[in-house]
This record gives sequence, C-alpha cells and structure tokens, in this order.
Amino acid sequence: MIIVMMGICGTGKSTLGKLLAGRLDVPFVEGDDYHLPEAVAKMAKGEPLTDADRWPWLDRLSAAMGEWSAKGEAAVVSCSALRRAYRDRLRAAAPDVVFVYLEGGVDLVRTRMAGREGHFMPVALVDSQIADLEDPRGEPGVVSVSIEGSPDEIVTRIEGALKKQD
Repeated sequence: MIIVMMGICGTGKSTLGKLLAGRLDVPFVEGDDYHLPEAVAKMAKGEPLTDADRWPWLDRLSAAMGEWSAKGEAAVVSCSALRRAYRDRLRAAAPDVVFVYLEGGVDLVRTRMAGREGHFMPVALVDSQIADLEDPRGEPGVVSVSIEGSPDEIVTRIEGALKKQD
C-alpha cells in the first residue's frame, strides 16, 4: 500500500508521514523533492503554484508511485494533492494508494507554519492552498484525520483509520 499524507501546507504531512512510516517500517518519501527547482523558488517567494507548475511535479511523483506499486512496495508519501484531478492522477499510477487527509483549523495551521524553520513555504501561501483545496472526503480510498493533538496521538488515529480501510 502507498499512503499519501495530503492537505494544505502546515498540516504536518512530512512530520506525521515520517512518524507513520517509522511505525509501519516502510520508507518515507518527501513529495516536495519531486518539484522542479523553479517551482520551489516560486513558492519561496510567496507565489502560489498554478496547474502548469504542478503537473510536471505530479507526473514525476505518479511515475515513481507507479513503479513502487508495480513492484508491490509500500511507502508513505507527503503530497498536498489539493485537487481531485491531482489525486486521480496519483490513483491512476498506483491503484493501491490511500490518501490520509490531514485537516485542521486555519489558525492552527498558521501557528504551526510560523514556528517551523528551514522550509521554503511561507505562511502567506496558506490562503492560496485553502482556495485550491477540493475536499476529498467521500472519495474512494480517503481517510480524514484531525491534526489536533500531539504527533503521536494523530498518527495513532491515522493507524486506526487505515485499519478500517482494509
């Protein structure tokens, strides 16, 4: 199974993904590593990405996920996957994908983003991410988990939600 930790910036996709991957003893893959340098630079300047910026990223990530899926390899991947079309692209490549939708209040997300260091994504992009987000609840292969609580508590809830998917 490939698990995609999805949601807007600041929801803890990487932090929670690493913790979940450790608990499941599978690799963690940072989805941001598949962005073109130009896209990272654009975000770092506080400019929201467009679909034209995102499709090459999603193509590279979905190709990798397709390879893992074809080999029967498991992984936990961080990827915002804000729009259904993006999630559908990933589903087409890896039919065994499950999305963990990390949802939380805007104030909590802003607070978390303001406190993190060494990340290219500025707090200013929260609003554009919210505007782009198409709520995935109700789609196949999606579990929704609140980001309230400690990382350990959240990951425990994720594990419980994933067990219900089986």
